[in-house]
Amino acid sequence: MSALPPFVVPTTSSTASLHLRVDSLSVSFAARRVLTDISFTVAAGDRLGLIAENGSGKSTLLRAAAGLIEPDHGIIEIAGGDMHGAATIGLLHQTSPFAATDTVDDALEAAIARARHAVAEVDRAAAALATAPFDAAVVEAYSLALDEAERLDAWTADSRTSSMLSGLGLADLDRTRPTDELSGGQLARLSLAWLLLRAPDVLLLDEPTNHLDAAATEYLLRVITHWRGPVLFASHDRAFLDAAATSLVDLDPAPLPQQLAEERGAPGAGSGAGITKFTGSYSAYLAARTQARARWERQYRDEQLELKRLRAGVGANQQVGHAEWRPRTETRAAQKFYADRNARVVARRVNDARSRLETLEASQLRAPVTELTFAGLNVGRSGKPSERPESLHAEAPPALLSGPIVELSRAAVDGRLVPVDLSLHAGEKLLLTGPNGAGKSTLVALIAGELQPSSGGCITAPGLSIGLLSQRVRIADPQGRGAALTAQQAYSDAVGWEQAEALPLSTFGLLQAELELRPVNQLSLGQQQRLSLAIVLASPPDLLLLDEPTNHLSLTLATELEHALEGYRGAVIVASHDRWLQDRWRGIRLSLTPVSPK
Repeated sequence: MSALPPFVVPTTSSTASLHLRVDSLSVSFAARRVLTDISFTVAAGDRLGLIAENGSGKSTLLRAAAGLIEPDHGIIEIAGGDMHGAATIGLLHQTSPFAATDTVDDALEAAIARARHAVAEVDRAAAALATAPFDAAVVEAYSLALDEAERLDAWTADSRTSSMLSGLGLADLDRTRPTDELSGGQLARLSLAWLLLRAPDVLLLDEPTNHLDAAATEYLLRVITHWRGPVLFASHDRAFLDAAATSLVDLDPAPLPQQLAEERGAPGAGSGAGITKFTGSYSAYLAARTQARARWERQYRDEQLELKRLRAGVGANQQVGHAEWRPRTETRAAQKFYADRNARVVARRVNDARSRLETLEASQLRAPVTELTFAGLNVGRSGKPSERPESLHAEAPPALLSGPIVELSRAAVDGRLVPVDLSLHAGEKLLLTGPNGAGKSTLVALIAGELQPSSGGCITAPGLSIGLLSQRVRIADPQGRGAALTAQQAYSDAVGWEQAEALPLSTFGLLQAELELRPVNQLSLGQQQRLSLAIVLASPPDLLLLDEPTNHLSLTLATELEHALEGYRGAVIVASHDRWLQDRWRGIRLSLTPVSPK
């Protein structure tokens, strides 16, 4: 990390005792409960990572913590610290924090406005002090202005700005350029720079590494590990979670007692009821989570068997001894004595069983929530998961077997992609890597036929079917249904109703049944990306193009998708900055270099 530009986080000991407290937080949208009874604390210097399946409320939690959403119930507070004013909160989310008409320089100046103002206040107070050096009020004002400027490290604002832009790969960005002319990746990185330069006391980050290459991710890691205030972030970047998080909160359902889960009104998945807290790395948590799930399933199974036994015992017609047994004497007194004794024993036994039954019914665990399991990349060929991946060669037309299916010869796009030579054959798996601006997405679009090269050639084999999963979620609405368009309708529109009948959306294991009937605009970005993936796989292409596929997918699905790539019967090209994926890639690689500035 020594090669990275230096960056000093402009916060002081006044934030050393700050903490962010979330207590009994619940949030609903319309009739849908998103978060239920969430409680945790993030102390100064801690970096808490939020993890969960897509749609479990991570972004909602961050927006509530930032004060952008009014919770139904619960408290969010920032306490502690020796602050001159209210503690500041900064949130990185999907919407740009500056106007589209702003230039890059306008955005940066807005980020360091407090520092500029603090320096101006020191100058003004110093001028007043020069004319009235013995005025106690003037001396106090100068002292306060100086303290504020030092707290904000105001005199290094320009050097910090340069350092930040360099660290996030924006050093060559034209500062006079309007922000609405930036690419999606540049805009995301500028938004991150804007937030970090503001130096809020509490830092909230929603998928901060989505548009960062390895160098920029390392730089961000360096910055937040030196952040003195609380840091709360949601991420699908497994390597970043491993390196950055000091603790984790899993919003996926945990093993709560059934009665308590029902009282909290959140018996289903995605509610956040019953969170799991873990201190340690993401890698360590994976193993712990697997063991915890096994214990939950085992305990639930044992409890259900015991409940069944106790209910049978309470409902049965019980008595002492054999049914045919009679007392030795037939006198009425003897019969009454033995009958009364039998009744007392039976009553005691039934009461004991009923008491144990009531206790267990009150404390029994809720049923383990059924977890989605990705059916694989080949499911569209047979309608069911492939038990043994086979080669594309068994099904491909001769045109795809006689030579390369994709061939690039010095293919380039002016200002976006340097000349590239590439020859890809049927069934091969290729990983595209390179820093931001190297043209990974451009190359994918070129092969998909969405772009034409400025020079050189790009040839695909006759009859080659190509499927593209873009990093920008794109759900078509050919029928013009608008906000009423459901996930199921979008799938049917895209693949055709006959294919949708033969291969229902539920086949892929990508969306829960209740989500299929939900309007697309009410799905999270990750859930929309899952829908896009199902549409692509409904007719598995000869060449599957995946552009940053793990950006919005849950940690579990991202891992399942990676495992499925090797067995896919077609060829695959993946463009990704995901270090976890890169470290485990077994196929061929192509590293791209950025276009040199003119």
